[in-house]
Amino acid sequence: MAERPPLIRKTAASLKPAPNLAERDATCATFSWQQVREELQPGGGEALNMARLAVDRHAGGPRPQHTALRFIAADGVARDLSYAGLKQQTDRFAVALAGLRVGRGDRLFVLAGRIEPLYVAVLGALKNGCVVTPLFSAFGPEPIATRMAIGQARVLVTTAALYQRKVEAIRGRLPQLEHVIVVGGAAAAGGAPAGTHDYATLMAQAADRPTPAVETTASDMALLHFTSGTTGTPKGAIHVHEAVLTHYATGRHALDLHAEDVFWCTADPGWVTGTSYGIVAPLLHGVTSIVDEAEFDAERWYRILHEQQVSIWYTAPTAIRMLMKAGPELARRYRFPKLRFIASVGEPLNPEAVWWGQEVLGLPIHDNWWQTETGGIMIANTAAHDIKPGSMGRPLPGVEASIVRRSEAGAIEVVTQPDTEGELALKRGWPSMFRGYLGQEERYRKCFAGDLYLSGDLARRDADGYYWFVGRADDVIKSAGHLIGPFEVESALMEHPAVAEAGVIGKPDATVGEVVKAFVALKAGFEPTEALRMELLGHARKRLGAAVAPKEIAFQAALPHTRSGKVMRRLLKARELGLPEGDTSTLEGRE
Repeated sequence: MAERPPLIRKTAASLKPAPNLAERDATCATFSWQQVREELQPGGGEALNMARLAVDRHAGGPRPQHTALRFIAADGVARDLSYAGLKQQTDRFAVALAGLRVGRGDRLFVLAGRIEPLYVAVLGALKNGCVVTPLFSAFGPEPIATRMAIGQARVLVTTAALYQRKVEAIRGRLPQLEHVIVVGGAAAAGGAPAGTHDYATLMAQAADRPTPAVETTASDMALLHFTSGTTGTPKGAIHVHEAVLTHYATGRHALDLHAEDVFWCTADPGWVTGTSYGIVAPLLHGVTSIVDEAEFDAERWYRILHEQQVSIWYTAPTAIRMLMKAGPELARRYRFPKLRFIASVGEPLNPEAVWWGQEVLGLPIHDNWWQTETGGIMIANTAAHDIKPGSMGRPLPGVEASIVRRSEAGAIEVVTQPDTEGELALKRGWPSMFRGYLGQEERYRKCFAGDLYLSGDLARRDADGYYWFVGRADDVIKSAGHLIGPFEVESALMEHPAVAEAGVIGKPDATVGEVVKAFVALKAGFEPTEALRMELLGHARKRLGAAVAPKEIAFQAALPHTRSGKVMRRLLKARELGLPEGDTSTLEGRE
């Protein structure tokens, strides 16, 4: 394969309309979060509510009839909900909650597919001052029960089918769960399940009652997002209404949203990306969001991009690799004349995938970095600036990032030398920073050193200020004195034309501590032969050198992923070594 240049350069032809962050350095120098708040809510006083800013600001302004959400059903039929219609529905849901005596600070969970009532419930509950947690609908009963117990759920919004399959049997273990609201309950045989409320009935009864005047402030808890570590129970990351400032600013700077865009975030709202950027951020900018109710299908996705004239597309590395695996011929059956910006998040994006976007779709894919704990995008490749494939990009306005190391005395020291590996840290102060792990104060405190949030991700910063992901601190492989980041090895393997995806672990070795082992999924048309294994070993050795290249390669039909798109390296390692698999509640396909 021919060597590719280290940069994908942007040209004037690729920058239409004019990007929001064209003058990055000047914007960073003058940026303030207070200015963002003034722009969103001029003279707004102490009250701040992310749902009212996302919906009511447009419904009561110049865009009430502009399409807010376009739902595409499994059969491909689309139906639109305007900003005025969304305000009406979310107000009505807030009224329904007030009628149940559910209000400010009460915990409301949503368990549903990507259907209209999910979006209405999330936004209506936020208007009503509730704390909202969307759950992924593919979770099984145990992860649902665990999260609802930790979050002290008082209300659950779900479908009749999901309630009967996953919730009814565990309800007795959730004594604080007072109300279950089911969608489709009245249509089911015999009406809504016993002990539940029918969503449609509640909404109809709320139609003629005034919306409750609930005021929330910037520091009021708004969202509770769960994140799973390698061990222990899931952690509930607390986010407040002030996070809306980050959602708005990053929608502008990282995703380059303009008012007339058609935006498609493919993430499910059960994950933080699907809430922050599938619901809140696009609505703040008054754009039209595509919501596909069906599961992934390569041809369907290309058809949606084509038929809906999507202009901004935010997706995940796993989906991109699946599209790559489907082959370029499928993509070339469609045309995407409106598509002008593609971004990716969930795990680091291999350089091969960035180049695939450029060569097959005509646009590079812009990787960015953030976490459940950061609440919004922190580091990004942006529309106006050159891309270094494999890099996460540079910090956004209002974000101060650094690379740190712990000294022998235990002090945290900021690394100033370029291309030095260390832990990625952020200075406190951005509005969407999580404010705690629910009920785990000590665990929360350990995430900070003074004014620095320690992300747990190892990275390096180059001389141009671009950040490069190395690996999670607990993923890094220690071999014969070398520290090897699995992402670097995976990226090199993916440069081979046979490789669709790779996952890399450290395997214990008595001589060198650990050796690198790679698990590889192949593209269609390639067979897992011994000859190909040797070819891949040679390819990696040539690209990486003997010290870093894998010593073993195993072929797999598919690699294990979380539902949010990350390759589960720890699961590969546990299975390889016969260790306990730990928390697998977020494993793709697990119920």
